[in-house]
Amino acid sequence: MEHKDYVTVKPGTAVTRKILDNLNSPDDGLKIIHVAGTNGKGSTAEYFTQILIAAGKKVGTFTSPAVYDFYDQFRIDGKPIPEAIAEKYFERVAKAAEGLGATDFEIQTAGIILAFRAEGCEWAVIECGMGGLNDATNAINKKELAVITSISLEHTEYLGNTIEEICAQKAGIIKNCPAVINDFQPSDAARKFFEDIGGRFAKLSGLSEADDLQRYNAATAAEGAKILGIPDEAIREGIKNARPEGRVEKITANGKIYILDGAHNPAAFGPLKQTLKSLPRSEVTLIFGCLKDKDIEGNLNMLAGLADNIIAVKCPSPRARSAEQTAEACKKYFGNVSTAQSVSDALNKSYTKTVVICGSFTLLKEAKQWIDKRQ
Repeated sequence: MEHKDYVTVKPGTAVTRKILDNLNSPDDGLKIIHVAGTNGKGSTAEYFTQILIAAGKKVGTFTSPAVYDFYDQFRIDGKPIPEAIAEKYFERVAKAAEGLGATDFEIQTAGIILAFRAEGCEWAVIECGMGGLNDATNAINKKELAVITSISLEHTEYLGNTIEEICAQKAGIIKNCPAVINDFQPSDAARKFFEDIGGRFAKLSGLSEADDLQRYNAATAAEGAKILGIPDEAIREGIKNARPEGRVEKITANGKIYILDGAHNPAAFGPLKQTLKSLPRSEVTLIFGCLKDKDIEGNLNMLAGLADNIIAVKCPSPRARSAEQTAEACKKYFGNVSTAQSVSDALNKSYTKTVVICGSFTLLKEAKQWIDKRQ
């Protein structure tokens, strides 16, 4: 069946729950870790996945959006489910959803839960698509653990205009299960989670390098795994084996270093900023694109001073800013600003030792394809 790259947003869990009920509730046969948050969801899901694999568990993982390939979102024991197998379950779910007006994401959510159960998974790590309370993935009946990663303002038209309102949406995934919350939070979120709600969360503390979000993601997974009774040895092994895609991902090719990072809000740029601070700015080129509903000023402010050159591109999304609009915003923060017709065009124009593609996950697929041809 055909899948759209950009799915319709339709908040609510009722349709997904009805589909799952029509399929005899496959979610009831899984031990589910549910992950919500603004930044770090995919990385945290990867850490949990590898920890469970190291513990000898068969685990399914559902993350979104796709980074390099549509089917990379759906994995069993860390490996993408073959297209033919995934489509078998999606088609079955589409039939079970007839007349319900289900979106692609609702069908994918129910379909992958069915696939995990039918393919013999014991555990499932499931990332929210957006928010938490009204996300399709929250139709799950029961969970072993709820996980909330770092929070910042996002999707305000759906989730609320304040950190506190967004926290309430994310906390909606906590349903009759223990919870662990990433300690890398703005003060408003920390107050909401650790003071207002209180006692229901496992707070992480004692971590260093506060701008390195990946350390906090790993620590969140480690703390959650302890709650679940996973042995320490498996936790250490899983953290070591984790390889989050598209998150300060370094690839050496063609005599250069390419860094792919899907950060799309200011808080998420911390790890990339930390990486680039140690490099001469004259040796770095940024290829940058941004969606219309993202904080372009905040994102560019995080990147200011880290490179001499920035090339503005249009993201392959209906919500994208044009390259010209993006370039205009870049001029406030960079002296050498240019545009390119595509990510490939920008890569062809980049002559520095280090080239960074960032600003949106939607840019990374084309970048990876271009780089792979030169390895």
